[in-house]
Amino acid sequence: MRRRSLLAAGLAALPMASLTRLDEALALTPETAGPVSHAKVTARLRAAWQAFDDGRLAEVVQGLPTLLATAHRTADQDADQPAVWVLVAGVYDLATEALHKIGAGPRSRLTADRAMTYAARSQDPIAMAAAARSLGVVLRHEDQQTLAQRVTMQAAARLEATGLTTTEQAAAYAQTLCTTGYNAALAGDRDGALEMMSQAHRAARHLPARRPTRLNTAHRFAITPAQVALYDVSVRWGLGDAGAALAAGTDLRPEQFPTPERRARLHIDMARAYAQRGWPEPAIGRLLDAYHQAPGEVRDRHSIRRVAIDLVHRSPRIPGARELAALL
Repeated sequence: MRRRSLLAAGLAALPMASLTRLDEALALTPETAGPVSHAKVTARLRAAWQAFDDGRLAEVVQGLPTLLATAHRTADQDADQPAVWVLVAGVYDLATEALHKIGAGPRSRLTADRAMTYAARSQDPIAMAAAARSLGVVLRHEDQQTLAQRVTMQAAARLEATGLTTTEQAAAYAQTLCTTGYNAALAGDRDGALEMMSQAHRAARHLPARRPTRLNTAHRFAITPAQVALYDVSVRWGLGDAGAALAAGTDLRPEQFPTPERRARLHIDMARAYAQRGWPEPAIGRLLDAYHQAPGEVRDRHSIRRVAIDLVHRSPRIPGARELAALL
């Protein structure tokens, strides 16, 4: 399949009608039908995160206008309650994560900025860390990796100041360190990246080996030691060291990751490392594995689809290339 055809197939997978509705909702919050409550919005946000964890990105984006409307209406009713601003910030975190994955850069920057605003209003360190992580993701994709590193490092320091007395705070701290490490790697700060990952491994040492169920909107950080190890793959890839990235992922297995999105991420990160090493066949095989876990993670994610397209374009006769091309 020609590169142009692959690109067209990838772009066709984007939920453009849903994005148009979302643009309207971001400009003018739509009205909601029926009564709303903190509990109802929390349940809807939990369901949306479940769709995200399952890799159903189009479904997440399609549901964002209604979710934003109900969250804001709930905030209008309980504006003096910090927990409601945690909830609103959480909705914008979800929006940022999903929009970033499908390559909707300007929209994800807008939602990340709003997540930061509402998280700051809540004064909840975990909510503020989640928002900083969202903004950091967007900034590094705007080639502002150093700024992204500073944003997430500040959030990590704020979490550390809590004393990390709860599992949620400790998990948020470990994941924020991982994000900071990845930002540092992409900024070319090798020493900073490796130091952040060393701290993340220490922070995650006493965390549960299994990821708990998302119980509430503040429980966005459910990192495990295996997930910290997976970040090591990304960091080494970001530093341009494909051999170290592959070594970091050698002992990682899909069954260590409870959601399709995380299992797909394992395969994607290994695929990127294989591609960086110049080994297209295992890279294509890993992308096929990722697709079978969560199709949207390969088909709908702009950056990963680009990797897949490039592999198929450069190595069309490699086993699996035709199958991957057909899936895109």
